[in-house]
Amino acid sequence: MDRYSRDVLAPGWQKAHLKKTKDTAIELDMVVEFDDFVGAVVGWEHGVVLLEDRKGKTRGFPFGAGFLLEGEPVALRPPLRKGTAKPAYTASGSRADAAPQKARVALPSRIFVEGRHDAELIEKIWGADLRHVGVVVEYLGGIDDLPAIVEEFGPEPGRRLGVLVDHLVPGSKE
Repeated sequence: MDRYSRDVLAPGWQKAHLKKTKDTAIELDMVVEFDDFVGAVVGWEHGVVLLEDRKGKTRGFPFGAGFLLEGEPVALRPPLRKGTAKPAYTASGSRADAAPQKARVALPSRIFVEGRHDAELIEKIWGADLRHVGVVVEYLGGIDDLPAIVEEFGPEPGRRLGVLVDHLVPGSKE
């Protein structure tokens, strides 16, 4: 072994020989050691883990580092609580369904949006809500061909059409 192969000035050389402490959630009947007291976990409360040794003696120790589990250093913590799931929301603020929805056939209704960025924004914010009701957002390159597009689409009571146009008034930003 080369005595001079390691860099003594490298950070952390003082702790290189120490074992890393793992963060571990406690479980009932887990056998751990703390200050020469070996016992099984019989409970926990108010930041204290209760250990019972083989003779039936129970002692409490604070959560945290200092425990050994199968000879390895661990920091014990209480198990994570299983709380009620918070409802998920879509980007528009609507409640999202808990289970993913199956793919649906789009209804014949459409929303034509002038401008690529506007169409992407509509899809990003309201896309999940619109897909839920079967409406498709389509990009409209410009409004020059709008009458032909509306005529070709042929809106009727079960086949709705919406159009979102930006900069409709000439020479303005409206």
